[in-house]
Amino acid sequence: MTATEASRNFSELLDAIERGETVTITRGNEPVAEIGPARRRTGADLRSALEGIPAPDDRFADDIAGAVALLESERSDPWADA
Repeated sequence: MTATEASRNFSELLDAIERGETVTITRGNEPVAEIGPARRRTGADLRSALEGIPAPDDRFADDIAGAVALLESERSDPWADA
């Protein structure tokens, strides 16, 4: 499908993608993009991605607490010194 066709028929393009099709968009007879169905992510995907990563240690918790404290300490007017 050309870029012009995709633009003029965007709703139909989305319908095709929703049906599971992957559409190649061309410009000047050259492919410039492939548009396909979005991958639905689940909790199982997250668990799989995090598999094998060690659990955070106490230092990590301290670092997060320090970052939060820094953010909270800067809640004053950011333009006061401008």
